[in-house]
Amino acid sequence: MSLATDSPVNSSSSDDLAAFLDAELDSNSLGSSPEKEAEDKDEDEESIDEEAENEEARDDKDLERIKRRKTQIVETIQESPGPTSLGNLEEKTEVSLGTDNCPHPGSLGGMCYRCGKRLEEESGVTFSYICKGLRLGNDEIDRLRNTDMKHLLRHRKLYLILDLDHTLLNSTLLLHLTPEEDYLKSQADSLQDVSKGSLFMLAFMNMMTKLRPFVHTFLKEASEMFEMYIYTMGDRPYALEMAKLLDPSREYFNARVISRDDGTQRHQKGLDVVLGQESAVLILDDTENAWTKHRDNLILMERYHFFASSCRQFGYHCQSLSQLRSDESELEGALASVLKVLKRIHNIFFDELANDLAGRDVRQVLKMVRGEVLKGCKLVFSHVFPTKFPADTHYLWKMAEQLGATCSIELDPLVTHVVSTDARTEKSRWAAKEAKFLVDPRWIETANFLWQKQPEENFPVQQTKPEENFHAKQMKDQ
Repeated sequence: MSLATDSPVNSSSSDDLAAFLDAELDSNSLGSSPEKEAEDKDEDEESIDEEAENEEARDDKDLERIKRRKTQIVETIQESPGPTSLGNLEEKTEVSLGTDNCPHPGSLGGMCYRCGKRLEEESGVTFSYICKGLRLGNDEIDRLRNTDMKHLLRHRKLYLILDLDHTLLNSTLLLHLTPEEDYLKSQADSLQDVSKGSLFMLAFMNMMTKLRPFVHTFLKEASEMFEMYIYTMGDRPYALEMAKLLDPSREYFNARVISRDDGTQRHQKGLDVVLGQESAVLILDDTENAWTKHRDNLILMERYHFFASSCRQFGYHCQSLSQLRSDESELEGALASVLKVLKRIHNIFFDELANDLAGRDVRQVLKMVRGEVLKGCKLVFSHVFPTKFPADTHYLWKMAEQLGATCSIELDPLVTHVVSTDARTEKSRWAAKEAKFLVDPRWIETANFLWQKQPEENFPVQQTKPEENFHAKQMKDQ
């Protein structure tokens, strides 16, 4: 199939770019043909000095290099069938621009991939995960995003960015396995057919990886609604190996695997390296601070701690799932729960909003759905915040408000829940006397992760003895 063919099944924003590169780099916009160059050289041979010959040799090498770059990106993207179409670029590729009036939409290895000119200063964003050395200018990025957006919406799809560690899977170094986890080595699944397994020992990486329960079903059903990316803070070799475990046939992610090596800011993730409109992007990640510029797109995931090293990493002094020889529920775990949320958001976005499709913003839909979880609840906190801490800035207060609850520091008849860590506080006793719900703070956190109001009886508040309360010197009844 031609890379420039407009196919709603086998094209994507990367296909669009590949078609453009293919057409432009094979056209005469990169310079004259070898035959013409030979004729010109014969005619002017006597007048060409040594410096010109050296310059020409350098140009020839540059042209060969950019041709190789073009071949790499076309081959890479040709293997990457996506669910959306950007159409062909006939109108754009019909015109052959010279170096003087070329807008230089992007570059490969420091040379404009349209006219072949070496660029002294490059702007825009690097997209090395698509092709090493590929850089796109801001205008070209906007054009690709706008075009891809139209085709995504036509096929009723949005974008979904997926974190790896503690979201889709959990990995540990083999040397970090505890004696209680040694049994895992004999239970590892075969790497010959990873689609049927969930626990893998990657000896060549000295690592063991456990896929989160329900992940195969999740990816299959999510792919029908979203064009999906992997985005991890792990390095690129690790990201690609994990992609092989999750998507061995490359039907979900293809080349859309972004690692920390591909980002533009250290210790941060950003949508600037994603060829998708922010208004159509949802993100699943267990680390909110990784997305400081895109929190409105984020669905925070409950961390998956299968291995003991994962619990230690986050300071949990408890046995891991592997040590307990247990696992998350397949049908009631985090991925199954969030899939329901994604389906609801997708349905509202495409079927329930009245405004024009192109003007819709999935972030507003996400905010609306999140705000339904604790709608109608009025909360007062007791013995939860440190002394003199501004209550309305605490993460639990803000989380409850995002879930639709009303928060207050004063008791009144409209209060429905007292959130406390100690049943002996004044507010806790008031809740018992007035037949209000008295719940542990985990009630809010669990509702946030599962996107559903939880049974209050599952989150009782204990009477904490002073010597057992590690917050005793920091907390007060608020």
